[in-house]
Amino acid sequence: MAQSGDGADKTAHLSGPGFGPAPGVALLSRNENPYGPSEKAVAAGCAATEQGAYYADRSLLYLVDMIAERNRIPREFVSVSAGSGEGLCAAAQSWTRDGGKIAAPTLFWDTTVRYAERQGAKIVTAPMKSDLGVDLDALEAVIDDNVSLVHITNPNNPTGMLLDPDELRAFIGRIEKRATVLVDEAYNELTDIPETASMVDLVRDGKNVIVSRTFSKIYGMAGLRVGYLMARADLTARIRSNIMSWISGPGLAAAIASYDDQEFLAESRARIIEGREMVIAAAQSHGLVCLPSQTNFAFVNVKGDANMFRDKMASERIYIRGAYQGLPNWSRVSMGRLEDLSRYIAALPKAIAAG
Repeated sequence: MAQSGDGADKTAHLSGPGFGPAPGVALLSRNENPYGPSEKAVAAGCAATEQGAYYADRSLLYLVDMIAERNRIPREFVSVSAGSGEGLCAAAQSWTRDGGKIAAPTLFWDTTVRYAERQGAKIVTAPMKSDLGVDLDALEAVIDDNVSLVHITNPNNPTGMLLDPDELRAFIGRIEKRATVLVDEAYNELTDIPETASMVDLVRDGKNVIVSRTFSKIYGMAGLRVGYLMARADLTARIRSNIMSWISGPGLAAAIASYDDQEFLAESRARIIEGREMVIAAAQSHGLVCLPSQTNFAFVNVKGDANMFRDKMASERIYIRGAYQGLPNWSRVSMGRLEDLSRYIAALPKAIAAG
């Protein structure tokens, strides 16, 4: 599981107590969306802060109802958490408490699964395809009677690749009688086919499936910590039983204000895709290989030592991810502001030479 162990993402390049990058820093390592929160979200969050003396119970239920209405599911199918991360941790812990194992691809965003592992859970992984895509056949092969949860990130992180929706639905159809399938759709709104790519229709049909979403990515609210999971009522009750925190009023207010802000979402998505195309084109012009991304980051084969490549970028105050476990030549770069991506592009030749 390749997400851990990269020492590049430290906090020295952040500003003040840690809110955003320091002046002159291009922070391209965390998959944040620098174009958010939207103006509506900021205004709503500030107004909610003025009412911070009061618990935000009604706001939480209001957001739950908004999510339920859009996705055409009952409110009992929705659990809200501090970012999708807390909900994912809650699911991982709940499904492994009685000794069940988690099955996952070798390469995926594994932070929440590692949380369960630290509590004693066992993880089994399946190899990737030769193109670094998720191999559903290989994943199915490692699922035995001891596996209680199958974790898939779609589009995947760090590759940015999207599974074929029909193939994923067929896989879930074969598996969901044996184990719960959790599909992390943190980047769904950035894909070319968000409705088709999402497995929420299987949730709607009462299948043994959990779908997670977040306000951290397209909505630009990573620091406000709001996410949600959707699953049939019995699965949602299990997730809720392990969610420990209450979402802050300002976070809920910002989420409510931005959830249906289609103008902001379209503008934000367009800027992210413009930046992604810039980076991929520049990398390819230098002979580098980029995987096809449906997210706000690109996974680049720098042909040399990805950690040296990362360190050379850091010397220019450009912060990206270095090598992933088992992939010493691959580096992930997030789509920051266009001016920051221009700095990354300008620094490519020296960074390539350093690797």
